[in-house]
Amino acid sequence: MSRSLVELSELVAQVSDMYARETGVHRDDDWYALKMQEELGELIAEHLRLSGRGRRKGQDDAAITSARNDEAADLLAFLLLYARHNGIDLDAALDRKWFHYLRRDAESR
Repeated sequence: MSRSLVELSELVAQVSDMYARETGVHRDDDWYALKMQEELGELIAEHLRLSGRGRRKGQDDAAITSARNDEAADLLAFLLLYARHNGIDLDAALDRKWFHYLRRDAESR
C-alpha cells in the first residue's frame, strides 16, 4: 500500500491525538523534537543489535529485524508529526533540497 506524505501525516496525527488524549501528554515544540531524537536512538540500538554490535537480549535476527523496522516507522511518524507541527511542507522541501539534482542531471544528458 502506498500513501502520500500528506496522507501519512494525517493518519499519524490521528494516532498522536489519540495518544495525547489517553495519556494526557502535553505536546509542545520540544516534545516533537525530543521524541524524534528518542526514536532515532531506538532505531540505532536495533541496528547495532542486528549488526552484532549490540546486546541481542536473546532475540533472533527475525525479532531484531522486526523491531528495527518498527523503530524506523516510529522515526518517520515523528518526523511527519514534527513537520506538521512546524508547518514544514516536506514535499516542497524534498523537491527543493534533493530532487533538483534529478532535473539538473536530466538536462545535462
